Amino acid sequence: MKKSAKGLIPMIFFIIIYLGNGIITKDFKSMPVEVAFLISAVLALAINRDIKFSEKIDHFCKGGGNPNIILMAVIFILAGAFSQVSRDMGAVDSVVNFGLSIFPSNVLVPALFVISCFVSLAIGTSVGTIVALTPIAVGLSEQSGNPLGLCCAAVLGGAMFGDNLSIISDTTIVATRTQGCEMKDKFRANIKLVIVPAILAVVMFYLKSRGLTEGVKEGVYEYEFIKMIPYFLVFIAAISGLDVFIVLLLGVFVSLSIGLFTNTLNVQETIQSISKGIQGSGKIIIVIILVGGIIELVKLNGGIDYIIDTIKKRVKSKRDAEIWIAILVMIVDICVGNNTIAVVSTGPIAKEISDEYHLEPKIVASILDTFAAGIQGLLPYSNPMLAVLGVATAASAGEIIMHSYYNMLMIVFVFAAIFIRNLKPLDKSAA
Repeated sequence: MKKSAKGLIPMIFFIIIYLGNGIITKDFKSMPVEVAFLISAVLALAINRDIKFSEKIDHFCKGGGNPNIILMAVIFILAGAFSQVSRDMGAVDSVVNFGLSIFPSNVLVPALFVISCFVSLAIGTSVGTIVALTPIAVGLSEQSGNPLGLCCAAVLGGAMFGDNLSIISDTTIVATRTQGCEMKDKFRANIKLVIVPAILAVVMFYLKSRGLTEGVKEGVYEYEFIKMIPYFLVFIAAISGLDVFIVLLLGVFVSLSIGLFTNTLNVQETIQSISKGIQGSGKIIIVIILVGGIIELVKLNGGIDYIIDTIKKRVKSKRDAEIWIAILVMIVDICVGNNTIAVVSTGPIAKEISDEYHLEPKIVASILDTFAAGIQGLLPYSNPMLAVLGVATAASAGEIIMHSYYNMLMIVFVFAAIFIRNLKPLDKSAA
C-alpha cells in the first residue's frame, strides 16, 4: 500500500473523540480509553474499500496477536500479580515508612520526592505511589506550612521517575518490547538521562521548602525489613540481567512466601490477591490488543509510511530522528493524557523510524518512556495528576504543575542530551 495520510484517520479520530469528550464534559474519565480505541478500530476496518473486509480482519488479528503484544500481556499479568500481592502483604507501607523514618525533619519535602522515586521504582506504578504517598504530602503541608502544591509535586515527580525506570512499569515494558531491547540496557541508558534532573529537583525542593518543626517527625513510622525484600530483590535481579519473566515470578513467589510467613496473608487471601492483581491488568491488555490491531491497519493503509516519509523530509541527522520521536510521543500523550497509551500508540512507529535511521533501540525506548513520563506531570488531566487531586482535594492542578520541577527539568535535559549526543550528519548511504 502506498503512503497515505488517510491511513492515519483511525488514530486522529481516537484523539478527537477521547480529547474532545474530556474537554466537553470536563471529565477525561467519562470516555474510557478502551471504548475510544474500540470505536477507532471499527473505523479502521471500515475505511479503504479497495481491500476486502476479511483481509482487513486478518491484518487486525495479526497486529493484535503479534508475539510482542502477547508477550506484553503475559508480563502485565505477572506484574499485576506481583504488585498486588506485595501491596497486600504490607511491602508498600514498609518501604514508605522506612523512608520517612530515616530522613531529618528539615528536609522532608525533598525526602518525600526521593521516597516517591524509590517507591515507584519498586512497585512500578505512578498512580499506586501517588495513592500511597499523597496523604503524607497533605499531612506534611498541614504541619509544616509548606504549600500543598509543592508537597504534592514532590510525590508526583518522584512517581514519574520510578514509572519511567521501573522494570515492572507498563510504559517500560511497552517501550522495551516495541523497540526490541533488553530491560537492563534500557535502564542503564535511561538512568543516565534522568539522574541529573532528579538531583536538581531535590535541590529545588529543598530551596523551595521551609524549615520544618520536629513535630512532623514525632509520628511512629512502623516498618519491617522482611517485607521490603521483594522490591529490593526484584530491583537487583532486573538490573543484573535476569529475564523479566523470572524476575516477576520470583517477586510473586517471595512476596506470597513472606505474606504467609508473617501471617499477613493466609493461603486463601494470597490466592485472592493474585487474582485481583491479574484482573487489574485486564484493561491495559485489552488496550494493547486493540492498538496492535489498529496500528497494523494504519500500516496496511499507508499511514505509517506517510509519517516516516514526512519525518524523513525533515531529518538531517540521527539527532533529528530522535527529536521527532520525542515530539511524536509527547503530542500523543498530550492528546490522550496517558503515558502508557502514548507509548503503545507510538512505539511501533518509533521502531519503523529507528530501523530507517539505524538508531539504538535502548536509546529510542528511553526517549519514548522519558518524554511520555515527563509530560504526564504537566498535564492537568493526566491519570497521575487526577490521582493526586483525588486525594489532595484542596490542591489545584495549576499549583502542582508550577512546582513540578522534575518533569520540567527532565524534558529540558533530555532534549539537550539528544542535541549534544549525536551531531553527526546522517549517512544517507547507510540509511
